[in-house]
Amino acid sequence: MSDKPLRAQYHHGDLRAHLIETVRILVEEKGADGFSISEAARRAGVSSAAPYKHFNDRAEIVREVALAGIDRMRDQMDDAATGASGNDLAPITALGVCYANFARTEPGVFRLMFGLTKGHDDDPELQEHGEACFDVVKREVRQVMPEGTPDAEIERRGFMLHMFVHGHAFLEIDGKHELELSAEQETALMADIAQRIMRD
Repeated sequence: MSDKPLRAQYHHGDLRAHLIETVRILVEEKGADGFSISEAARRAGVSSAAPYKHFNDRAEIVREVALAGIDRMRDQMDDAATGASGNDLAPITALGVCYANFARTEPGVFRLMFGLTKGHDDDPELQEHGEACFDVVKREVRQVMPEGTPDAEIERRGFMLHMFVHGHAFLEIDGKHELELSAEQETALMADIAQRIMRD
């Protein structure tokens, strides 16, 4: 992508959001550690001092990019699950496809969300937003399981689903998947996993 400033893409008074979006683009282009604040400011079309009116340092901007990414993924997962139709496992299948699609669409942010920068494990807000994503999975697992299923079992099955899909997503974006899956084949794979985990 060109280094042409993105000044035309934001309105006065919304510089904070504009900087977060600019850094998101840089994360996708160069990785979380591959750019400077001065480069982000230049790309955003503002002075090198402007970011510090909204953020304490580079780490805070990158953290906000991660938070926004987690929230985007949660919203996409929620939409995918609630919009799924077919059988009772269709929402869980849709969650898996959505998760993989997010990783392919925003691989830099996806990696960032899972801790490629220091300190995320000790950040309660990031953890809270991450739990909100997993809550969508648990909600759909609970819908399929018999009434009265213990929370620990809901958690276990949700975790099993996440383990598979998360591994699949990272293999995809790292180019280490030996399978060449079409969209239809990937959906069938996710449906198979949902069946195996939820019906054992």
